[in-house]
Amino acid sequence: MHETLTSNVTDTALLFEGGGMRASYTSAVVVELLRAGVHVDFVAGISAGSSNSVNYLARSPERARQAFVDFADDPRFGNWRTFLRGKGMFNAEYIYEHAGLPEADLPYDFATFEANPARLVLAGFDAVTGETRWWTREDMGTLRDLMVRVRASSTMPILMPPVHAEGTVFVDGALGVDGGIPVTAAEEAGFERLFVVMTRERSYVKGPERFPAFYQRAFRKYPAVAEALLTRWERYNATRERLFQMEREGSAYLFVPETMPVSNGERSVAKLAAAHELGLAQARREMPAIREFLGL
Repeated sequence: MHETLTSNVTDTALLFEGGGMRASYTSAVVVELLRAGVHVDFVAGISAGSSNSVNYLARSPERARQAFVDFADDPRFGNWRTFLRGKGMFNAEYIYEHAGLPEADLPYDFATFEANPARLVLAGFDAVTGETRWWTREDMGTLRDLMVRVRASSTMPILMPPVHAEGTVFVDGALGVDGGIPVTAAEEAGFERLFVVMTRERSYVKGPERFPAFYQRAFRKYPAVAEALLTRWERYNATRERLFQMEREGSAYLFVPETMPVSNGERSVAKLAAAHELGLAQARREMPAIREFLGL
């Protein structure tokens, strides 16, 4: 029997933005929330935010850090050789579907995940229909079910091969309705208060893609992906503006990195570790304000 787990925040949704290896910084928020005993009852994530979400729900602070820091040192993590073999610059099948198995290098505590009463929503983008697919716990009855959806949510176009599942093809959920921050998932669940963990500084504004013809050629087979890639900047900026407005109104707490020293493709463990330490310091400074917002 697994110990009975409970949630102590039920009126606020916790949302994790994507951002590839920028999650080395924001995985520190997972670590500090768990260290502080903050257990939110509704969690949603997109792309790298999906990994942060599932590590938070497994109550695994060590794995939260390892997934975006130490794991980058694994020779099977991916590189140009795996990219040229069609497995991706990030070797997604290994990272998501093998490394989390019980006897593997980054085992995932699925028993704790199952015992956690909190709701979970992850987002993928259907490359065929152009629609956002919202996955819930009902879609994640086994460890493999969970991990293939975390992989699908995290599949950065070009850098990683699309995921074939549920009779269709999925790529990164960041291409969907919110542009990378799962606000729609919280709204559809009825939440009016949000705690959002973001991966870009406050001053950041996303610009249009510079090489539209490249994406249109690369995704001839999936024109919905090319269209979503070329318009994502508009959705992303609009979502951020809405969140900043909610913050001004007092209905959202935004954890916004004070600085973001790494890119989404960073592979240096030293740089990722330094980013994580910066995230820990900021999360610790903000924890009193976070707890106050959450009513703890």
